[in-house]
Amino acid sequence: MTDTIAERTRADQAHLIHPLHHPRAHQAPKLWVSGQGALVRDAEGREFIDGLSGLWNVYVGHGRRELAQAAYDQMSTLAYNSSYAGSTNLPAIALAEKLSALVYPSINTFFFTSGGAEASESSFKTARFYWKALGKPEKTKIIARTRAYHGVTLAAMSATGLANFWPMFEPRVPGFLHIESPFPYRFVNPSPALSDGVAAANLLEEAILREGADTVAAFIAEPVQGAGGVIVPQDDYFARIREICDKYEVLLIADEVITGFGRTGRWFGLEHYGIEPDIMQFAKGITSGYIPLGGIGVSDAIRDVMNNVPPAQRWMHAFTYAGHPTCAAVALRNIAIIEDEGLVQRAAEVGARFQSRLRELLAHPHVGDVRGIGMI
Repeated sequence: MTDTIAERTRADQAHLIHPLHHPRAHQAPKLWVSGQGALVRDAEGREFIDGLSGLWNVYVGHGRRELAQAAYDQMSTLAYNSSYAGSTNLPAIALAEKLSALVYPSINTFFFTSGGAEASESSFKTARFYWKALGKPEKTKIIARTRAYHGVTLAAMSATGLANFWPMFEPRVPGFLHIESPFPYRFVNPSPALSDGVAAANLLEEAILREGADTVAAFIAEPVQGAGGVIVPQDDYFARIREICDKYEVLLIADEVITGFGRTGRWFGLEHYGIEPDIMQFAKGITSGYIPLGGIGVSDAIRDVMNNVPPAQRWMHAFTYAGHPTCAAVALRNIAIIEDEGLVQRAAEVGARFQSRLRELLAHPHVGDVRGIGMI
């Protein structure tokens, strides 16, 4: 087996480019060969707990034959067909209908992508489309936050607030800017008369006024910032964000790629804060990573604008794999597993216990903070 692993490693190094690629980081890679439940196995037969659930996405565990069967059944019937205007398929319709019943009440219409970065791109373009259709073409800027992660395609990377992703691909797309994260452990409140959450949210208002409200299309935020450090905002942060967006006619985009489908102990992350976004984007947990799928949901107000423009001004946005029937079929079965096995409530219960035990570490002199929500 050792020779086989060595041979496979050499072939990998010769022929594969990896995410965040550099060969020095890939001299002795783990060669994963199987998984079952929360465990994964490497080529040497060693078992590991998959503590990050793949990349925040294997919600129902590895080795679920129900998902393989759902893919097989759909591939055997209609593996792929275009979902461009004028065509559709049954699994995509059923998935959109199911999501309408699960997500925020004002969001009932969905566009499917192959993953989270494509969802970010779709959100940004939809925000620009919306304001242009309403006769406000100058509203193009996107405000994001430091420590944010929204993907690394060019526009998504420009919204991502982790500067180490930028240097070798700059210049970034114009019209993207960042405000400080509300990060409770590090945030310094410039207005002590206000709560930290409101003060952090007010940075958005300051940015909108500085740029000019007539130039800002949207604010994008993860309900919990994941890659930037598992940052759970203050309880009153998002309520103030929603007020500011409404006041200045700025769309609120919720990046629910890691917080969607139950990981936080609620179906979607902003449910914890009692507000709804104008656009939500999702990926990862919708299929538990078994097959690539992402997408956006838009508010009824945005949908109505999209549906009522003249044909020559239509939403000219598309992907070959938008509404892929096999991906949709797997997503439907995955959501059924989450529902049938009570995994959203399970995430809330186990997460609370996990957080309680972790907080015991705060007594250690080298531990400054313990944070999380649900199974994040």
